[in-house]
Amino acid sequence: MTKTKSVLEVLQATTAYFKKHDVENPRLNAEHLLAHVLGRKRIELYLEFERVLTESELAPLRDLVKRRAEGEPLQHLLGTVEFCGHVFRCDKRAMVPRPETEELVEFLKSEIHNPKSKILDVGTGSGVIALSLAAKFPTAEILAVDISDEALSLARENAERLALADRVRFLKSHLLENVEGAFDFIVANLPYISTQDRHTLSREVLHDPAVAVFARARGDELIRELVAQAPSRLRPGGMLALEIGIGQGEALLSILAEKNYRDICSKTDYSGVTRFLFARYG
Repeated sequence: MTKTKSVLEVLQATTAYFKKHDVENPRLNAEHLLAHVLGRKRIELYLEFERVLTESELAPLRDLVKRRAEGEPLQHLLGTVEFCGHVFRCDKRAMVPRPETEELVEFLKSEIHNPKSKILDVGTGSGVIALSLAAKFPTAEILAVDISDEALSLARENAERLALADRVRFLKSHLLENVEGAFDFIVANLPYISTQDRHTLSREVLHDPAVAVFARARGDELIRELVAQAPSRLRPGGMLALEIGIGQGEALLSILAEKNYRDICSKTDYSGVTRFLFARYG
């Protein structure tokens, strides 16, 4: 006869299992997965510690726990991620949005003074930047581009999910190749990891599509290309806002200056890493 387990016992056992398999934040992961399987909010588990779980509740949990221990990202298993106060669908079609990118969106919000601004999001992935800005600025004109058909299909689903499908236009394009018109803001969180640094990445990051993670050998090639292309698509005084990789700030600041951008500045993320660059043109 199988021994029945309470919510608390299952959480403790799962946390121990995750620790053994080097899962970051083991207890938090255990809570998220159990709440997901039970259709509860995570906080509600605390009111049900004594509740005994049935085999039909435990079976789907076992599968998710095994996959998480093997390095599959929590957000893929839950199918959603929270970003800037909205819940987005999240799966292997695009990169899992990072907290740093939320900081980029917050910085950008404080720079957008004209609610009817024209905004371009380059390398939109699951659409989190474009859709967060669309929710904040209902009269802005927003275009989001990506090279990946899969990412664009996920971004369109997110637009539907948030009732913003009529607010953001999606277009397949490598950087600005297929883009027409001029914009007040061009924002980009492009792939910025060097292909040579693959061995340094976590198991979770390697579940993201390679096209969303890796640039080429240096890591900053796509950002450099965009810096060169952006002036042709920025209105006079328009702003380029970039998220960049660790250690890339100095060289990219020099390039922005060489290319005659002005009001160039960098900002650090919560960890104190130079992560964002802002510059105006013309």
